[in-house]
Amino acid sequence: SEKIVVEDNSTSSSSNTKISLNHATKEELLTLTGIGESKANLIIEYRNQNGGFKTIEEIKNVKGIGDKMFEKIKDNITI
Repeated sequence: SEKIVVEDNSTSSSSNTKISLNHATKEELLTLTGIGESKANLIIEYRNQNGGFKTIEEIKNVKGIGDKMFEKIKDNITI
């Protein structure tokens, strides 16, 4: 039973730690796969100009983030 507890802890901690598109710092955005300095800045710029993200899919409106990038990060982001 100890092994199960260890597995639960590792899976829950990684799946519960979602990056909020509306509240994340640039440093937090940089932890996402494929998001570098310039894309992180664009995400922050987009949310400032548009009053935040309404859905996680809206991140595809940010320059340089398309379907493939969204598929990689969608499980790690929230609004």
